[in-house]
Amino acid sequence: MRGSASVQDSILDAIGHTPMVRLPRGFDPQVRCEILLKCEFTNPGGSVKDRIALYMVREAERKGLLKPGGRIVECSSGNTGFGLCMVAAALGYRITIVIPDKMSREKIGALRALGGDVVVTPANVTVDHPQHYTQVAGRIARETGGWWPNQYHNPDNAWAHYYSTAPEIWEQVGGEMDAFVCGVGTGGTFTGIARYLKEQDPAVRCVGVDPPGSILYEYWKSGRIPEAQPYAVEGVGMEEVPGAWDKGLVDEFHVVEDSESFALARRLAATTGVFGGGSSGFALAGALRSARGLPADARVVVLLPDYGKAYLSKTFSEDWLRDRRFLPPTPAATATVADLVRDRERAHVSPNDLLSGAVLQIGERGVRPLPVVAPDGGLLGVLDEDAALRRLAAGEDLARLPVREHVVPAPPVLEPGAPWTAALAALGAREAVLVRHADGGFVPLDRRDLLQSLRRLSHR
Repeated sequence: MRGSASVQDSILDAIGHTPMVRLPRGFDPQVRCEILLKCEFTNPGGSVKDRIALYMVREAERKGLLKPGGRIVECSSGNTGFGLCMVAAALGYRITIVIPDKMSREKIGALRALGGDVVVTPANVTVDHPQHYTQVAGRIARETGGWWPNQYHNPDNAWAHYYSTAPEIWEQVGGEMDAFVCGVGTGGTFTGIARYLKEQDPAVRCVGVDPPGSILYEYWKSGRIPEAQPYAVEGVGMEEVPGAWDKGLVDEFHVVEDSESFALARRLAATTGVFGGGSSGFALAGALRSARGLPADARVVVLLPDYGKAYLSKTFSEDWLRDRRFLPPTPAATATVADLVRDRERAHVSPNDLLSGAVLQIGERGVRPLPVVAPDGGLLGVLDEDAALRRLAAGEDLARLPVREHVVPAPPVLEPGAPWTAALAALGAREAVLVRHADGGFVPLDRRDLLQSLRRLSHR
């Protein structure tokens, strides 16, 4: 076999050695110093958690805890689970990942794509509840005889970063840095890197970032463990004190609201091309706060943990942000039908199109009702779904049937500038309506849309 220094024998050999990128001067007018972004989302699995996945598995093998062909069982907010699934696929292990239901569908789909068995549990239960994802993972591990990495309390979580991420950072900055900033979740990333950096230079300030609702900031500040509350940013914060975290290494701690995290992640992507997830915006917010008080010759390193593509349906979805009030609400007194319309799939068919293509628009893209439009743009009706179902059930060849034979009258068409209450009234007696689009086409609006979009209206 031919060899090459630039060719890896395994995807696992590509983990680490991630780039460091300078945040453009002027990104925050109040910051005078240099901010360097450690882009961990360039790992092959898209996050910093690839590092601990490989390290914990290799250590479990070395200690005899994981045998060839064995099963890995882990609880994860998604990134560690993905890293472990990647490692399991490369090394021939079976794997089960237990994940809370607040995580993005992209994350859950990715776990399954790598061959993982995914168990989804409620996110809104306490840590001692039998349905909490940590409890479920432990139970499955016991029942199946699988190895449970238990990243939250596994010291190898921190050692993975002590031996890989931290030396990389130190080498990349040439041994010159003033502060390191990192979101805290399991505590392993922060602890491993902070421990190493302080051994090299005790003057390096290590700054943690926590979301509101997590217990970590309050525990660090006062030693008190408050009751955890919900928060939306993924992969950071905790409901219990993780054993992998050494709070004594924290010099400074910031609490960053979800709305600020998401806004910064979106701005970072749109203005610099650095496409991190919500937790990257979260960490950057903490870094900017720390940097505002530093002199121009200071250097701050912030770790961006994962990739934005895992959050297209959340952090980078205007609908999701508006529905959850992470963007300013729309006053109900002035809201229109257009304020309730969602960024969803759109399509139409013509009378001469084939029924097979029309059914694909409905079944695969979810365009319902499907407008049938004349060549001049006039609305002729919508596809008759009942007739299409009967044809399918009879085994008929839809590719031989024209749409024109399967048209029924269209539901009401609403103007986008009409008061939002017009949509509520129109959907009181039917499942869906159409809204006229600015380009002359039509957008479906149904009751499910209203159940989400009405939350973005303010009635004050």
